[in-house]
Formats: sequence, structure tokens, C-alpha cells
Amino acid sequence: MLSWLTIVWLGIDGVLGMASGVAAGSVALIGWGLSCAIEAAAAAALIWRFSASRLHSDEAERLAQKVVGATFILLVPYIAVQAVRQLASGEGADASWIGVGLAASDAVLMPVLGQAKRRVGTRLASSAAWGAGTQNVLCAYLSAAVLVGLTANAVFEAWWADPIAALLVALVCVQAGYTTWRGRGCPAL
Repeated sequence: MLSWLTIVWLGIDGVLGMASGVAAGSVALIGWGLSCAIEAAAAAALIWRFSASRLHSDEAERLAQKVVGATFILLVPYIAVQAVRQLASGEGADASWIGVGLAASDAVLMPVLGQAKRRVGTRLASSAAWGAGTQNVLCAYLSAAVLVGLTANAVFEAWWADPIAALLVALVCVQAGYTTWRGRGCPAL
């Protein structure tokens, strides 16, 4: 149920975030919108993992864990290249109040969803479920970083805040992807 909720919520969030990011020219907001799609893919991997005969399969757990870990890493090249390009060129993004609203809502709601998935992951001794919960918690932190970048850009015309927030998003994704790929993080393991 938590994974289905994740897919629906992040589907809406991702489409609105990417559209707002494209309209504003915001690398951080586009990257954040893409991260929604990647988190939804991780949720789909969990649905697969806990369906049918895979419920008690160590092999399915390892595969789902690798998929969840890889989903973190998929986002990094685009964000890093675009953020560095934006910093080097000095081209700032336009203000996006829709992006501010989306990032604010996820900063509040994603920790609740992430903690619920972590509890399930601990109860089931599933590094994949724990990692997916960690993705949601990180989504809240990243949403807060994007929120600060977008707000600084909109209110103070601090054009550099958006690509700096984007680089923070990329850095956190690398660390979390590596940790999940290796199966670390779930206290039950």
C-alpha cells in the first residue's frame, strides 16, 4: 500500500515538478521532478519484490535492493552536468512558485511516508524496503534544499542558489545509492 501511494503521489509531483522546472529553467527543480520518477521506480521494485512467490525470496530481496540503489545513481549525471553548466554560464533560473509549493509539501509529507517504509523494512528485514524509505526521507531533505534554492532565487535573485541546491541533490543521491546497493542501512540486517 505504501508503495502504491508513493507511485501515485510522486507521479503527480514529478510531472508538475518537471513542467515547472522546464518553464523556469531550474536545474534543481527538473532534477527533483526526475527524482520523483526514479523514486516511483523504486516503489515499483518493492511491489514486485513483495508479490507472489518472491515474498520470502532472498534472491528477490537482493535484486530489489540493487534496483533501489541504482535508482539513486541514475539521476546524478544529468543534475551534476546541468548544475555545473548553469554555474559556469551564470544563467539563473526564473522564479517558480509552483515549484516552491511542491517542494514545501514534499518536505513535510515525505518523512512520514519514509519512516513508515523504514518500519516495514525493519519488520521484514528488507534492505530494499528500508532503502526505499530512506529515499523518501532524503526526498524531504532534497525538497528542503530545492525549496531554499528556489526561494532564494525568487526572493533575493540569488541565481546561484538553484544549481548549488542541485549539486547537493546529486551528492546525497550518490551516497544513498551506494549505501542501499551494498545492503547497508536496515538495522534488522
